[in-house]
Amino acid sequence: MIERFSKFTKFGEKRRFDRRNENFEKPVNVGEEYDVEITQVGSKGDGIARVKNFVIFIPNTKQGEKCKVKIKEVRAKFAVAEKIGAVTKKEIAEEKVIEEAPKQEKKVEEKPEKEDLGEDIEKNK
Repeated sequence: MIERFSKFTKFGEKRRFDRRNENFEKPVNVGEEYDVEITQVGSKGDGIARVKNFVIFIPNTKQGEKCKVKIKEVRAKFAVAEKIGAVTKKEIAEEKVIEEAPKQEKKVEEKPEKEDLGEDIEKNK
């Protein structure tokens, strides 16, 4: 019999194929609220959004929609949320201001003052 097809290692431990570590800390918790954008639609018609690359399924949403969601259930590889409202234009504008603030600070630079090379003295002669 060939050993390499066995489900057990030579020390008697069971192998786990293609399983993610189920004990990793999930970036979302039940009851938390997030502003998300629906980037895809799943096979059952639910909207799919991501928070820190963690998949969240939201029923009754469309692709491209920006909404506020509340997490109802967290599983090993995904979470299920419910839509509790739409993201307002004011909130979107506030997010843009926060994102652009560091960029504006970098653009502001002090201009060096002109060096006085004594050109004014030569003109007065």
